Amino acid sequence: MIDCNQAIYSRGECPKAAQQALTDNNHGVEVLVPSYVNPEKCDGCKALDKTACQYICPNDLMVLNKETMKAYNQDPMMCWECYNCVKICPTQAVEIRGYADFVPLGASVTPLRSTDSIMWTVKFRSGALKRFKFPIRTTPEGAAAPSGGFQTHKDLNSPALATEPESLGLPEVFTLKGGSNA
Repeated sequence: MIDCNQAIYSRGECPKAAQQALTDNNHGVEVLVPSYVNPEKCDGCKALDKTACQYICPNDLMVLNKETMKAYNQDPMMCWECYNCVKICPTQAVEIRGYADFVPLGASVTPLRSTDSIMWTVKFRSGALKRFKFPIRTTPEGAAAPSGGFQTHKDLNSPALATEPESLGLPEVFTLKGGSNA
């Protein structure tokens, strides 16, 4: 049996025979593991010292193989499947399994990022394609108000969050008052 996982994870590549074995063993359905980097598409972000996927991964899983200049996921079992690497990859080299709530079993999903939106392309087992487009932001760049327009306070010892109680629509934040335990 060909161990595609070992090939994918240790060298950042998967031999064609292993890919075929995975497909054959799953009745023609391509199997995607968390954040698999397709070495045929990856350009290592033009050999910068850090790839885009390395920069964005919250779990520091993506690494650059200095010999092949291709990125790969060094420990897929630790992948949170947050899709950050998939969305940021400029060459669409990172593939990931889709969540069952929007991609049926056996389908694949690929995002295409533009300056104002993400176009998700879902390829179904039948070969049919469906595309969904969503805006990246709802406010112009630089116009987001972190406080939401509410008054803020700087008291780090307060039980209230920065915009509370105003953002809750309350005169004060509910707290347990200290008292005797008699």
